[in-house]
Amino acid sequence: MRMGVTGISGRMGRLLVEEIGAAGHVLAGGTRRGDDLGALANACDVVIDFTHASTVPQHAGILAQAGVAWVLGTSGLSAEDETEVAQAASRIPVVYAANFSPGVNLVLAMAKRMAAALPASSYDAEIVEMHHRQKVDAPSGTAIGLGRAVAAGRGVRLEDVMESGRNGHTGARQEGAIGFAALRGGQVVGEHSLIFAAAAEHITISHRSFDRRAYATGAVRAAAWTAGRSAGLYSMMSVLDM
Repeated sequence: MRMGVTGISGRMGRLLVEEIGAAGHVLAGGTRRGDDLGALANACDVVIDFTHASTVPQHAGILAQAGVAWVLGTSGLSAEDETEVAQAASRIPVVYAANFSPGVNLVLAMAKRMAAALPASSYDAEIVEMHHRQKVDAPSGTAIGLGRAVAAGRGVRLEDVMESGRNGHTGARQEGAIGFAALRGGQVVGEHSLIFAAAAEHITISHRSFDRRAYATGAVRAAAWTAGRSAGLYSMMSVLDM
């Protein structure tokens, strides 16, 4: 497949270039800040995008217009941004994931099943994540994905039960809340833990990333998976057939 990379000169962009070649695909080109995404879209079958949330509305419109598949790994999207992604997915195949690591997606699947089995009245769900000091959004996209998996398992909306950034005299923890704590420092690639805390036991599932290449490898796998797909909004779990 002919694959394009937005932010090709960035840290993830450079890894994606290597992984596209390693997987035997064709690098059609890439964009840097200010470059014309439309020209890239016209030269490739799929665009892999790990840029910034502020670019998402524009990218959604350009790629939908060009009829080019979109693999989106950008985090920190607002509800409005996600609406733009969904609208693009009505015209093109879009794989949108908080994390393209196969391991993380297995953790997400387990989180949903555990949340369904462990009553919210007895098991408090807390999510702790740590990333490098340069990360600009918090909680991380993967942490939000974990929260959404827990909420789905419990049959609620994350937005209705999310508690993030507790500070000061907050009062007692609300029953059914899903708590988040974000740590930043050093050059941590990504660490995520989901804790189910009951009076008699604690259950923790964790994932640690040591190399961003896992994300690049997964994103290229997702890009190849879009070949021949109909328009729609897909996840990495769709790619992994989970």
